[in-house]
Amino acid sequence: MLLYGLRNCDACRKALKELGDVEFRDVREDGVPGEVYEQAFAQLGKRLINTRSTTWRGLSADEQEMDPVQLLVKYPTVMKRPLIQYGETFHVGWTPEVKAKVMPAS
Repeated sequence: MLLYGLRNCDACRKALKELGDVEFRDVREDGVPGEVYEQAFAQLGKRLINTRSTTWRGLSADEQEMDPVQLLVKYPTVMKRPLIQYGETFHVGWTPEVKAKVMPAS
């Protein structure tokens, strides 16, 4: 399982703590391969873009209209976090629904 996010993101820290042994990739420091964004966007659509983020609000109207995958490559912090890759499936956020799908059964 891979978790893409930011080290200082509260949701990412909660997910890392609860998941335990998971590989973490910081989108600022490590980047995210374009093909990961493509696969995630194919599954999640516009839910992958955080339109409430400071980064999004700072973009021009033209930038906000960019191809979503190109936008994420150029501005990785506009991605809703955390992005969890569990096998070939992607999940976004740290909601009870996502937890139920990725947490080991107790």
